[in-house]
Amino acid sequence: MLGMHVKEFCGSWMDHPFFRSSFVLSNPKDVQTIRASSIREVWIDSSKGLDVPDNVAAVSRQQIDREIDEALDSISPANLAEAPVSIEREMARAARICTQAKQAVVQMFQEARMGNAVDRGGALLLVEDISDSVSRNPYALISMARIKNADDYTYMHSVAVCAMMVALGRQLGLDDAQTQSAGMAGLLHDLGKSVMPPQILNKPGKLTEAEFAVMKSHPIQGHAMLLRSETHDPVSLDVCLHHHERVDGSGYPKGLKGDEISLLAKMGAVCDVYDAITSNRPYKEGWDPAESLRKMAEWSKGHFDLAIFQAFVKSIGIYPVGSLVLMKSGRIGVVTEQTGKSLTTPKVKLFFSTKSSMRIPAMTVDLSNPHTVDRIEGREDPAKWNFPDLHELWSGIEGLGR
Repeated sequence: MLGMHVKEFCGSWMDHPFFRSSFVLSNPKDVQTIRASSIREVWIDSSKGLDVPDNVAAVSRQQIDREIDEALDSISPANLAEAPVSIEREMARAARICTQAKQAVVQMFQEARMGNAVDRGGALLLVEDISDSVSRNPYALISMARIKNADDYTYMHSVAVCAMMVALGRQLGLDDAQTQSAGMAGLLHDLGKSVMPPQILNKPGKLTEAEFAVMKSHPIQGHAMLLRSETHDPVSLDVCLHHHERVDGSGYPKGLKGDEISLLAKMGAVCDVYDAITSNRPYKEGWDPAESLRKMAEWSKGHFDLAIFQAFVKSIGIYPVGSLVLMKSGRIGVVTEQTGKSLTTPKVKLFFSTKSSMRIPAMTVDLSNPHTVDRIEGREDPAKWNFPDLHELWSGIEGLGR
């Protein structure tokens, strides 16, 4: 009930929808979220919050419902954020935002290349548009921004990292101002690439040691560009300079480790790597989203802050939108949306049978529905199957990615 201090959720960290596992229940929406998850038991610390009344062995579901209804009724509608919308409704709007955002980032990089200061006002408007889309549905724009060709990568990468920083910031419980700063930092983190030699930036093969040394200078170059802006943001400066640092000290440019790296820079490192490995680059095809998370989990001990990486996974799902999965039934499907109830039970659009080796009429199943008997068996490699319309299937947008 409201006022209780949750000490620990009984179950895996993947089963509960919070970054923190110890906090006071002060928001009725948090109670709703817990009830909607697969968690059935929690430990409470009565020394830090309310206890179960002495004469009550357990709190009834009806009582919880009444408390939530009363608390929600007391909230003014003017103070409520815009209600979330389905990913289908947001996808087309996210596609338009991505198109406009890419044009804005191209212009921003061109201005920086000519030695002009970043237009912070214009950048703020862009961050607001991206943040609003993430508020309406956190998966649409993040998924859409992942679809880019090698020529668009540098620009759309900035858009994607901005959106992921906003979603991760909210998952971590940052306030609105901090979340906006995180988004701005994501948008500007690779500004230094605007002055990298094109033959190195767009090289289709492996960089030589000398070429890599030049590329490793882009955080310092971007930091210097931001310093020339009259209204430079310290968070953007920090993330721009340190998003390639690693918690084990193996990163650059300073070789910082552990707590020497700020929270926002650690967030930037995770978002930057995820978008980089899931995107098509001049020298390689992007990996499947779910496979990318598996690889990052292997690297997480030395590369990333574990708590931040876990929060990132919660913000996009173990099987992010667009992941190709094999079901226990032998059917293959693509993840179309997270359900918010468990990281392992997204909505999946099934369209292929491995038993008959044939396409089947597409149908979407909600794996969080208790009546759904099929389950995800594991990830599938899109390169193995080469489905030409995979992006169309999860996005609902004809011709996407072709």
